[in-house]
Amino acid sequence: MARKPFVVSETVREKVRHLAGVGVRQDDIARIIGCAPKTLRKRCRDDLDRGVAEANAMVSGSLFAAAKGGNVVAQIFWLKTRAHWRERAAQSDAASGSDAGGNPPVVLVLPENSRDPELTHALQDAREDIMQESTDRDR
Repeated sequence: MARKPFVVSETVREKVRHLAGVGVRQDDIARIIGCAPKTLRKRCRDDLDRGVAEANAMVSGSLFAAAKGGNVVAQIFWLKTRAHWRERAAQSDAASGSDAGGNPPVVLVLPENSRDPELTHALQDAREDIMQESTDRDR
């Protein structure tokens, strides 16, 4: 007896987009909607890709809003992953090993970002706060 053809309705497409967006594996999505994994990839490729892209965009937007709102951790994460900023040991102190704790100081390299004045201002404020905390701690 021949298999019943798998019909992809708009409801199925929405479910595939949602499940792909929340990180469910493709084999499990296929099991949930009742088809073979190969059929899922063949018939719903765009929905699989779109679900993941939409979820990434939503999380990215939330992260960006947190960074603009002054969340320093979100700012640092965003800049390291999206702007390719990096940390490196300060060369003058690293060679001498003058840090009392045995750990060399770390310098975060922050290039200017004139495209978003609010973010630039928030980063400058955060940098000043960190420098002030460091100065207070050394006293």
